[in-house]
Amino acid sequence: MQSVAAETSAVSDLENAYQLTAADRCDSCGAQAYIKVDMPSGGELLFCAHHGRKYQEKLSQVATGWHDESAKLNDRP
Repeated sequence: MQSVAAETSAVSDLENAYQLTAADRCDSCGAQAYIKVDMPSGGELLFCAHHGRKYQEKLSQVATGWHDESAKLNDRP
């Protein structure tokens, strides 16, 4: 039973450490992706901040995960 908990913890750590890069592009428009949506099928959708917000209400009903890095848009170097 401990190994399942350890594996779950390891997966959670990986999910928290996941970062989108400049190579990740929005599936709607091709702009840089700041939002990754995990789907029940095991696939994922990538969105820019604009399209992520546009589809958030509908996707949140079926998504298994929502990783949002759009706060990076307001970061200053």
